Amino acid sequence: MDEVSVEMYVKGEWRKVADFGVYGKNYGAGYHSKCHLSYDIDYVLSRMEEDRIVDRVGCRYPINFDLYEADSWPAFLLDLLPTGAAREAWLKMLGIRDDTSSWWQLLRFATGNPPGNLRIAGAAVKAKAHPGFEKKMVIEKNVDFIEYAEANGALVAGASDVQGQAPKFLLVEDRNERWHAEGAIPEDRVKCYWLVKFPRGKTAADRLVLRNEAPYYEVARAFGLRTAAPLKYEDGALFVRRFDRRVTQGGVERFGLESMTSVCGISEFGLRGSHNEACKMIHRYATEPRKEIPEYIKRDILNVALRNTDNHGRNTAFLKSPLGVVTLSPLFDFAPMFKDPEGIARAYRWDAEGEMEIGLPDWGYVAEALEKEVDIDSKQLRSWLADCASEVEDLPDTMVRCGVEESLVDDLSRRIQQVAQKLKEARPAQ
Repeated sequence: MDEVSVEMYVKGEWRKVADFGVYGKNYGAGYHSKCHLSYDIDYVLSRMEEDRIVDRVGCRYPINFDLYEADSWPAFLLDLLPTGAAREAWLKMLGIRDDTSSWWQLLRFATGNPPGNLRIAGAAVKAKAHPGFEKKMVIEKNVDFIEYAEANGALVAGASDVQGQAPKFLLVEDRNERWHAEGAIPEDRVKCYWLVKFPRGKTAADRLVLRNEAPYYEVARAFGLRTAAPLKYEDGALFVRRFDRRVTQGGVERFGLESMTSVCGISEFGLRGSHNEACKMIHRYATEPRKEIPEYIKRDILNVALRNTDNHGRNTAFLKSPLGVVTLSPLFDFAPMFKDPEGIARAYRWDAEGEMEIGLPDWGYVAEALEKEVDIDSKQLRSWLADCASEVEDLPDTMVRCGVEESLVDDLSRRIQQVAQKLKEARPAQ
């Protein structure tokens, strides 16, 4: 039975916190293989008395001496794995075939610098010295930059231009405004951590979606949602300042980041999810669930109003601060995805009669269901939902003010009114 060690960034250094292994070397089953997870003894002794959620490898794994066994890998490990074109690039670099058995090798070697504060020990290797790139070379997707980024594990999604789609990169900007793959330079040289995105495809619609992600984010800010730094769109590239890294005078802070898919215990990619189940997880694990559940609901109101259909469980995450606070992370990947040429379906929905018509929830039913599931007063929630209708009705003006393109405002005007009406219908009878 082979094992890997899980490390967590704690007080400025990487520390072993757990061991993970697959029984019988059954790598052919991929992440659907019988496996075990156990915390490091020294880590348990230092943390068990308090067992803060932020100190766990995943919300669902209390810190103790137990041996966790399952027929699929722990869902938090899937958050660390590269997918899509990033997976293909790693397979090529590692010289292994593209089948389910490759997931084990990817776990061992391709998880050195994932988002969040976890990694697999030994996966992070020291990069060769490189002067980095000017920002314009990143924007232009210079061939040398693309090759460097792929070779250093900076590619995280999408595909190379040769494959017909453009990628996303995890990059760092140094103090001389040169750009590098994350992990390629010492932390004391890092000025800022970035996610850099390009259009998903080659069409005008692909460019429209990316071009409007920054103004969409400002609409979300005006709508009162939890947001991070403004996004920067430059000549076909979107620069997103990462919120799971913070550069301080004392060094870099890494925040835990666990997807809602992982928190819900789903060890799979691409499955449809339940908003009701997500609210249960928020109620169970968030530091202030009565604050976080309305935030989650209001995000979905804006998603349906502005038709961000790409709402799968890896586009929502818990942020775990070193101080012990667990919240929903700032909003991310919020864009007019209804315009995507591939046709992105709404992935997370409300259960049963809460969403009989996809994209137009029955908010009154949702409130009644949540009262039973997460101990929230349905009458108060109904009133709050109905009060949100006026903010939704103001969205066209907000969109114009935030710089959303006129064609999108026109396309969404009818949907916005429909969503506002559904919210008004949630008001409780007097």
